[in-house]
Amino acid sequence: MSNVATDVPVEFCSGDASAGPVRQLLPARAVSLGPGTEVRRLLPSLGRRMVGAWCFVDHYGPDEIAARPGMQVPPHPHIGLQTVSWLLDGEVHHRDSLGSDVVIRPGELGLMTAGAGIAHAEQSPNPHGALLHGAQLWVALPDAERAIAPRFEHHSGLPVITEPGLRATVLLGEVAGARSPGRVHTPLMGVDVELAPGADVLLPLEPDFEHAVLTVSGAPDIDGGELAAGALCYLGCGRSQLRLRAPAGGRFLLLGGIPFDEEIVMWWNFVARAGAEVAAARAHWQAGPPTHGSDPLFGAVPGYDGPALGAPDLPPTPLKPRGRAR
Repeated sequence: MSNVATDVPVEFCSGDASAGPVRQLLPARAVSLGPGTEVRRLLPSLGRRMVGAWCFVDHYGPDEIAARPGMQVPPHPHIGLQTVSWLLDGEVHHRDSLGSDVVIRPGELGLMTAGAGIAHAEQSPNPHGALLHGAQLWVALPDAERAIAPRFEHHSGLPVITEPGLRATVLLGEVAGARSPGRVHTPLMGVDVELAPGADVLLPLEPDFEHAVLTVSGAPDIDGGELAAGALCYLGCGRSQLRLRAPAGGRFLLLGGIPFDEEIVMWWNFVARAGAEVAAARAHWQAGPPTHGSDPLFGAVPGYDGPALGAPDLPPTPLKPRGRAR
């Protein structure tokens, strides 16, 4: 998924270790992704820019799209990151410049590794269902692997943890001995947790990780307080378990990872280490799809009918890597 705004803020991130367990609500801001799709952007936020290597979190829906086009995000570029597509309701048609052409459905992982460069488009299929609800997340790649060859993974057989009152699907990483098949490049985890009404459970955590919770439905009690749907709560480091209660049920995404110790600069759809890299990637994209013998950084998206998304203007101030937490 892309940031389609033309007035793109400059997002700076770097590594700083969390002091220990905290409970910090992070504010959301509304961002339009085109006709019929508005998202709640939760990371980067005014309070924090990263959780482990997770550097971007959009939550959208549930939206009624029966009589609307639904998601319509034209081809756009990425470098230096992984995109994680996770649906709760509806379908999204993913196409990319590698030739991937996949419809992603609830419970299936769409994991795109941009590496040195990739372009993709995301659309609600035609025809499509009545509801669209999901999350789009980005993971920053470490410096040693951020220029790897791009790839796309589609996994439908994800591991599921079940116990009384809880059903947890492991998107990435490992939780309670269950490991996702998705390939990661830093120690991290992502899990979709569904709590039955009356649930009262303990979920094991890796204490070296920092964690955050995105509530997607209901208002579960997490670490001693209710979290309304659409809220992102940063939990810090140092937790070996998390107490979960849900008198009326609920569902949330739990994200975690080793605090990312590299400085990065994130602007538009690019994660880099210097402003010059961002400017070069933007120039490549604006130059258009490659032809025979030209630079093949991004490429075209086969099968997409329509123009690609143009890059916004670079900011007047220099792009520099800075702290991950404001």
